[in-house]
Amino acid sequence: MSHLITLPILVPMLTGLVMLLPPINTSRTRQRLFAGASLIVQLVLAMALINQATQTPWSFYAMGDWQAPFGIMLMLDRMNALLVMLTSILAFATFLYASAGEDNEGAYFQPLFQFQLMGIQGAFLTGDVFNLFVFFEVLLIASYALLMHGGTKQRTRAGLHYVTLNLVGSALFLFALGILYGTLGTLNMVDMAAKVQHLPEDTAPLVAAGGLLLLVVFGLKAALLPLHFWLPQSYSAAAAPVAALFAIMTKVGLYAIIRIFSLVFGEHAGELAQLAQAWLWPLALLTIAAGILGVLSSQDLRRLVAHLVVISVGSLLAVTSIGNAQALAAVLYYTLHSTLISAALFLLVDMIANQRGKAGSRVVAARPVAQPLALGACFMVAGLSIAGMPPFSGFVGKVMLMQTMPSAGWMLGFWPLALLSGLATLVIFSRAGSTLFWRVHGQATETQGSPKAHWFGMGLLLSASLVLTLWAAELTAYTQVAAQHLMQVDTLIQTLLPLHVPGDLTP
Repeated sequence: MSHLITLPILVPMLTGLVMLLPPINTSRTRQRLFAGASLIVQLVLAMALINQATQTPWSFYAMGDWQAPFGIMLMLDRMNALLVMLTSILAFATFLYASAGEDNEGAYFQPLFQFQLMGIQGAFLTGDVFNLFVFFEVLLIASYALLMHGGTKQRTRAGLHYVTLNLVGSALFLFALGILYGTLGTLNMVDMAAKVQHLPEDTAPLVAAGGLLLLVVFGLKAALLPLHFWLPQSYSAAAAPVAALFAIMTKVGLYAIIRIFSLVFGEHAGELAQLAQAWLWPLALLTIAAGILGVLSSQDLRRLVAHLVVISVGSLLAVTSIGNAQALAAVLYYTLHSTLISAALFLLVDMIANQRGKAGSRVVAARPVAQPLALGACFMVAGLSIAGMPPFSGFVGKVMLMQTMPSAGWMLGFWPLALLSGLATLVIFSRAGSTLFWRVHGQATETQGSPKAHWFGMGLLLSASLVLTLWAAELTAYTQVAAQHLMQVDTLIQTLLPLHVPGDLTP
């Protein structure tokens, strides 16, 4: 049994623990060097997991060699291997940006950063719903402290709302787990999928209630309307590297929805097949509409980018609700694009705000920035990409999403909102860009421009738009196979549980 699958969880955990101990905890330079080396190791591990996932459809790791359904399982396939890689790239770029000085605003930024990664990677790799809850709590506890990093009044207020809402979500999560374990006798995802196929008639309503409670919890994490109101306030208040790292947080909720509602409550679930579809489709469309209104009304660049995250969440969940392999392949590609470009925008906006003096990120006429040509070019590329204009990755991803619509009725629901969101984004970026870079007065501030670490971190993320376009064929081929594996529920059950007896609900 290969231990490789455990390392994306263990490496950031051990890195965070070591950075709390002397002599590393007494030197910011030593912390940065140690964290940077750890993140490079994590990138190498993510590439190794991608390689393993391409060779074997599913890999499992049983903690303590206790086999399913009794032991704690980690599970690897193409989908979560891709998300582990996405998280590692995002973390490395964000770390570079924060190492220019943003990590000096709090004593424990670097250890908390690693614990956040531990929670995110664990949530992606676990094969057990209870441990999904555990890793959710790990990433949330770290995110509470990171959100309030720097300690401003705005961050503290946003952090209080964020903590309160997520504590309620955690309580609902536990209620859902209690219902599902009490009725199914297991919380192993694959074993749950096997038992849901043959539910007694009197048990199905309870299992459906537990599943819908999970949808509420995951919808909160993913920022699905009407549970999305925390996101614009929290993301716009957070420090730039924190907000950039948080770009993956909504994808954790999206991943949980895909994993649970395609594996456990997918088309193979008998009476409970496609349990979430009737709820996801209308709520996702309303989420897109809410994001469009937020984008058009934003007078601050940070809130603008936060509302763009809401639009991407709605778009991804709308296509996820279709529930076929083509749709899930498009969702995986667009997840890469939206996460990396949204994170790049959070960093770029911070660089612009730092050079505008008191005006900061507000869309008002102010002093010119110190590096107008470079920042303006990056702002234009990021805007075109996030709006879905060719030749950037947003165009490829949005076309893939729209092509998944199975009938004219679905198209009429999704296409107008998808096109309107792109138009609204283009209009608002044109307005903001002209205000930031043309409607200026006075002299530039005395700043010498952004540090090189800022440019490296932001540039690495922004260049992803070009990379995702140039290698779109290879990536879409990978995501199509990943989506097909997600649909092979019966094969997965027989792979992990070869002695499964249909209809057996005993713990």
